Amino acid sequence: MSRPQWPPAGDTRGLDAVGLDLSRADLSGRDFGEAWFTGATMREVRLVGAELYRADMQGADLRGADLTSASLVRVNLDDAVLIGAVLDGADLVKASLYGADATDARCRGTRFQGSSLLNVDFRGADLTDAVVVENSFKVRVDSRTVVKGLTGSVFGPVEFVTDAGFREIAGQELARWIAERGGNVRVLS
Repeated sequence: MSRPQWPPAGDTRGLDAVGLDLSRADLSGRDFGEAWFTGATMREVRLVGAELYRADMQGADLRGADLTSASLVRVNLDDAVLIGAVLDGADLVKASLYGADATDARCRGTRFQGSSLLNVDFRGADLTDAVVVENSFKVRVDSRTVVKGLTGSVFGPVEFVTDAGFREIAGQELARWIAERGGNVRVLS
Protein backbone atom coordinates (compact mmCIF):
# COMPACT_ATOMS: atom_id res chain seq x y z
CA MET A 1 0.00 0.00 0.00
CA SER A 2 1.48 3.38 -0.98
CA ARG A 3 1.69 6.30 1.42
CA PRO A 4 -0.53 9.29 0.71
CA GLN A 5 1.24 12.24 -0.91
CA TRP A 6 1.66 15.36 1.22
CA PRO A 7 0.67 17.93 0.47
CA PRO A 8 -2.14 16.31 -1.42
CA ALA A 9 -2.29 16.85 -5.15
CA GLY A 10 -4.98 19.23 -6.31
CA ASP A 11 -6.65 21.93 -4.25
CA THR A 12 -4.69 22.86 -1.12
CA ARG A 13 -6.73 25.96 -0.22
CA GLY A 14 -8.02 25.72 3.34
CA LEU A 15 -5.72 22.77 4.05
CA ASP A 16 -5.43 21.68 7.70
CA ALA A 17 -1.73 21.25 8.54
CA VAL A 18 -1.99 22.26 12.21
CA GLY A 19 1.02 21.03 14.17
CA LEU A 20 2.52 19.02 11.28
CA ASP A 21 6.27 18.80 10.67
CA LEU A 22 6.89 20.05 7.12
CA SER A 23 10.58 20.82 7.59
CA ARG A 24 12.61 21.04 4.37
CA ALA A 25 9.55 20.40 2.16
CA ASP A 26 9.44 22.22 -1.17
CA LEU A 27 5.98 23.78 -1.37
CA SER A 28 6.98 26.51 -3.82
CA GLY A 29 4.34 27.97 -6.10
CA ARG A 30 1.44 26.21 -4.39
CA ASP A 31 -1.84 27.86 -3.35
CA PHE A 32 -2.32 27.53 0.42
CA GLY A 33 -4.88 30.32 0.75
CA GLU A 34 -6.79 30.12 4.05
CA ALA A 35 -4.75 27.05 5.07
CA TRP A 36 -4.02 26.24 8.73
CA PHE A 37 -0.34 25.91 9.65
CA THR A 38 -0.89 26.86 13.29
CA GLY A 39 2.00 25.56 15.41
CA ALA A 40 3.50 23.69 12.44
CA THR A 41 7.23 22.99 12.26
CA MET A 42 8.33 24.38 8.91
CA ARG A 43 12.08 24.76 9.32
CA GLU A 44 13.87 25.41 6.02
CA VAL A 45 10.62 24.87 4.09
CA ARG A 46 10.56 26.36 0.57
CA LEU A 47 7.47 28.45 -0.13
CA VAL A 48 8.94 30.51 -2.97
CA GLY A 49 6.13 32.29 -4.83
CA ALA A 50 3.47 30.49 -2.77
CA GLU A 51 0.01 31.97 -2.27
CA LEU A 52 -0.82 32.06 1.45
CA TYR A 53 -3.69 34.57 1.46
CA ARG A 54 -5.34 34.59 4.93
CA ALA A 55 -3.41 31.49 6.04
CA ASP A 56 -3.03 30.97 9.78
CA MET A 57 0.63 30.44 10.67
CA GLN A 58 0.37 31.49 14.30
CA GLY A 59 3.20 30.00 16.33
CA ALA A 60 4.70 28.23 13.29
CA ASP A 61 8.44 27.54 13.37
CA LEU A 62 9.71 28.94 10.05
CA ARG A 63 13.42 29.07 10.93
CA GLY A 64 15.45 29.34 7.73
CA ALA A 65 12.32 29.14 5.54
CA ASP A 66 12.45 30.60 2.03
CA LEU A 67 9.35 32.72 1.40
CA THR A 68 10.84 34.73 -1.47
CA SER A 69 8.08 36.48 -3.45
CA ALA A 70 5.36 34.71 -1.44
CA SER A 71 1.96 36.32 -1.05
CA LEU A 72 1.33 36.57 2.68
CA VAL A 73 -1.55 39.04 2.45
CA ARG A 74 -3.60 39.04 5.69
CA VAL A 75 -1.61 36.10 7.06
CA ASN A 76 -1.53 35.54 10.82
CA LEU A 77 2.13 35.13 11.81
CA ASP A 78 1.59 36.04 15.48
CA ASP A 79 4.27 34.41 17.68
CA ALA A 80 5.86 32.77 14.61
CA VAL A 81 9.59 32.01 14.59
CA LEU A 82 11.14 33.54 11.46
CA ILE A 83 14.79 33.41 12.57
CA GLY A 84 16.97 33.51 9.46
CA ALA A 85 13.94 33.28 7.15
CA VAL A 86 14.09 34.82 3.67
CA LEU A 87 11.12 37.05 2.82
CA ASP A 88 12.69 38.95 -0.09
CA GLY A 89 9.99 40.51 -2.26
CA ALA A 90 7.22 38.95 -0.17
CA ASP A 91 3.87 40.70 0.09
CA LEU A 92 2.76 41.04 3.73
CA VAL A 93 -0.04 43.57 3.24
CA LYS A 94 -2.27 43.67 6.36
CA ALA A 95 -0.42 40.69 7.87
CA SER A 96 -0.19 40.30 11.65
CA LEU A 97 3.23 39.52 13.15
CA TYR A 98 2.55 40.22 16.84
CA GLY A 99 5.39 38.78 18.92
CA ALA A 100 7.16 37.21 15.92
CA ASP A 101 10.89 36.52 16.18
CA ALA A 102 12.43 37.70 12.89
CA THR A 103 15.99 37.85 14.21
CA ASP A 104 18.45 37.74 11.28
CA ALA A 105 15.57 37.49 8.78
CA ARG A 106 16.11 38.83 5.27
CA CYS A 107 13.28 41.10 4.13
CA ARG A 108 14.74 42.85 1.08
CA GLY A 109 12.00 44.59 -0.86
CA THR A 110 9.31 43.10 1.40
CA ARG A 111 6.00 44.99 1.46
CA PHE A 112 4.62 45.38 4.99
CA GLN A 113 1.83 47.86 4.10
CA GLY A 114 -0.75 48.08 6.87
CA SER A 115 0.82 45.14 8.73
CA SER A 116 0.78 44.90 12.50
CA LEU A 117 4.42 44.81 13.56
CA LEU A 118 4.06 44.81 17.35
CA ASN A 119 6.75 43.27 19.55
CA VAL A 120 8.55 41.89 16.48
CA ASP A 121 12.24 41.15 16.98
CA PHE A 122 14.13 42.51 13.97
CA ARG A 123 17.59 42.38 15.57
CA GLY A 124 20.09 41.63 12.79
CA ALA A 125 17.32 41.65 10.16
CA ASP A 126 17.90 43.06 6.68
CA LEU A 127 15.04 45.42 5.73
CA THR A 128 16.81 46.82 2.64
CA ASP A 129 14.28 48.46 0.30
CA ALA A 130 11.33 47.20 2.36
CA VAL A 131 8.13 49.25 2.27
CA VAL A 132 6.03 50.17 5.30
CA VAL A 133 2.81 52.19 5.01
CA GLU A 134 1.08 53.34 8.17
CA ASN A 135 2.44 50.36 10.06
CA SER A 136 2.47 49.86 13.78
CA PHE A 137 6.24 49.53 14.11
CA LYS A 138 6.87 48.78 17.77
CA VAL A 139 9.79 46.49 17.04
CA ARG A 140 13.16 45.56 18.50
CA VAL A 141 16.27 46.49 16.48
CA ASP A 142 20.01 46.62 17.09
CA SER A 143 23.14 47.96 15.42
CA ARG A 144 23.08 45.02 12.95
CA THR A 145 19.54 45.79 11.68
CA VAL A 146 19.74 47.10 8.10
CA VAL A 147 17.20 49.76 7.05
CA LYS A 148 18.91 51.06 3.88
CA GLY A 149 16.22 52.03 1.37
CA LEU A 150 13.39 51.39 3.87
CA THR A 151 10.54 53.72 2.84
CA GLY A 152 7.03 54.64 3.93
CA SER A 153 5.45 55.63 7.22
CA VAL A 154 5.26 54.05 10.66
CA PHE A 155 3.96 54.52 14.17
CA GLY A 156 6.73 53.91 16.74
CA PRO A 157 8.41 53.68 19.15
CA VAL A 158 11.23 51.25 18.41
CA GLU A 159 13.33 49.51 21.07
CA PHE A 160 17.01 49.86 20.23
CA VAL A 161 18.87 47.03 21.96
CA THR A 162 22.51 47.29 23.06
CA ASP A 163 24.74 45.22 25.34
CA ALA A 164 23.81 47.62 28.14
CA GLY A 165 20.05 47.19 27.68
CA PHE A 166 17.65 49.07 25.44
CA ARG A 167 16.22 52.50 24.85
CA GLU A 168 13.11 53.64 23.04
CA ILE A 169 13.43 55.73 19.91
CA ALA A 170 10.33 57.58 18.71
CA GLY A 171 9.17 60.56 16.65
CA GLN A 172 11.81 62.63 14.88
CA GLU A 173 14.60 60.74 16.64
CA LEU A 174 13.35 57.52 15.01
CA ALA A 175 13.07 59.22 11.61
CA ARG A 176 16.67 60.47 12.00
CA TRP A 177 17.92 57.04 13.13
CA ILE A 178 16.46 55.46 9.98
CA ALA A 179 17.70 58.30 7.73
CA GLU A 180 21.25 57.99 9.11
CA ARG A 181 21.18 54.37 7.97
CA GLY A 182 19.91 55.11 4.45
CA GLY A 183 16.15 54.85 4.90
CA ASN A 184 13.43 57.44 4.38
CA VAL A 185 10.49 56.82 6.70
CA ARG A 186 7.95 59.31 8.02
CA VAL A 187 7.15 58.66 11.68
CA LEU A 188 3.48 59.28 12.45
CA SER A 189 2.15 60.37 15.82
